Amino acid sequence: MDNTAMRAWAEIDLTALRANVTALRACAPGAGLMAVVKADAYGHGMVPCARAALEAGATWLGTATPEEALALRAAGVGGRLLCWLWTPGGPWRAAVEADIDVTVSALWALREVCAAAREAGRTARVQLKADTGLGRNGCQPADWPELTAAARAAETDGLIKVTGIWSHFSCADEPGHPSIAAELAAFHTALAVAAAAGLDPEVRHMANSPGTLTLPESHFDLVRPGVALYGISPVPQVGGPADFGLRPVMTLAARLASVKRVPGGHGVSYGHHYVTPGETTLALVPLGYADGVPRHASGSGPALVAGKWRTVAGRVAMDQFVVDLGGDAAQPGDEAVLFGPGDRGEPTAEDWALAAGTIAYEIVTRIGTRVPRVYVDNGRRVPGE
Repeated sequence: MDNTAMRAWAEIDLTALRANVTALRACAPGAGLMAVVKADAYGHGMVPCARAALEAGATWLGTATPEEALALRAAGVGGRLLCWLWTPGGPWRAAVEADIDVTVSALWALREVCAAAREAGRTARVQLKADTGLGRNGCQPADWPELTAAARAAETDGLIKVTGIWSHFSCADEPGHPSIAAELAAFHTALAVAAAAGLDPEVRHMANSPGTLTLPESHFDLVRPGVALYGISPVPQVGGPADFGLRPVMTLAARLASVKRVPGGHGVSYGHHYVTPGETTLALVPLGYADGVPRHASGSGPALVAGKWRTVAGRVAMDQFVVDLGGDAAQPGDEAVLFGPGDRGEPTAEDWALAAGTIAYEIVTRIGTRVPRVYVDNGRRVPGE
């Protein structure tokens, strides 16, 4: 593919994404698969990734915000679709009319979706979320009997249909953590309370990416992989992507903007935290923290330049960073690869996560809109929408 005219780009391999969906479905053969495409598909592009996931057999799509879900519908993406992060006054009616399953975690949300259903003149599809220990969204156990009873009453009135009951792990990315068993037990209790209230949901689900890969007892009717769809291991301490049959989907690259010889003792970037140890060649990579390259990786972030791993020399700036090539040669316009699958010896998103003291989820998700996404399928460039 010819990217010679581009400053920088994120190549998104849709073939790899579909293969990852297939591998994750094989991990949970008795369950459906919800492809989580929130946050612009973890930075990969929500619409093309959603379509590729459905083509590969995903049975649901998942977004955090209703705005994300409505954008999928506006793009013509059909199928079952759940969104879960609501605030009072949200676009409930639009979601109901777009056949989006909405999550309810409290009575105020149930009241609002019931009002929207009345206004729309149609039954709303609702999934109830239980807080089994994560402490974020979800209904607390003490309030769960009241919420499930109220939801059943709304079902009887024809306002809603409870299509699902779900929860989310707090520490599934730490296999063996005692919270895992406790939260599974709490979810079973929540399901029993819902059943006693007369609810019979279509799907029960709790497994995120680490749950899908390492906790078969959490698969229930549906698994919800997020970062694993994009070929990143959620449990790198257990195994890398290849150990789970996954392949990283994003490759981040740029063209060198400058290559120049400088003398020894030359300061590099803001604060001169790096000073050249001797005469050397400096190469300028035109990506910075405005593009999502973490400033915390100053002095440690890796890139493949001129055939070798290099480390950011000095601070990452807003639009650019420098690498020291030593005695090696390069030319403006040569490719610098920040991360990818690792096939060509390039760093991976996990390498950047280690350099920045974060997780690989953040590395890919934070790549900004100044970096165009370039989609490839079977090695050929394809449209992104």
